[in-house]
Amino acid sequence: MAVRVQEAASLRLDDIYRYTRERWGTDQADRYITGMFVAFEKIETRGVVSRPVPAEFGVEGFFFRYEHHFVYWRRLSNGDIGIVTVLHERMHQIDRFREDFGT
Repeated sequence: MAVRVQEAASLRLDDIYRYTRERWGTDQADRYITGMFVAFEKIETRGVVSRPVPAEFGVEGFFFRYEHHFVYWRRLSNGDIGIVTVLHERMHQIDRFREDFGT
């Protein structure tokens, strides 16, 4: 099993890193992103508590909270875990989610 960060999630992670670095410095940005990747690796062992994506999103997948962000993921056809997107808790989740999932 591998964790695959998909394109929309990669772009969001870049934005999160830049924002955190500008606001709180490089050390904090490094810690936050590293912690998020550690959480990604815990998905398979259920080291993070994931919930099914709500039905109104119209896709199958799961999400969990990491500090101030929600991480959306799904099982890929080859069994790997695909990190679909990462959204800030203050974002309008459904609209951003649909953009990133392409729905």
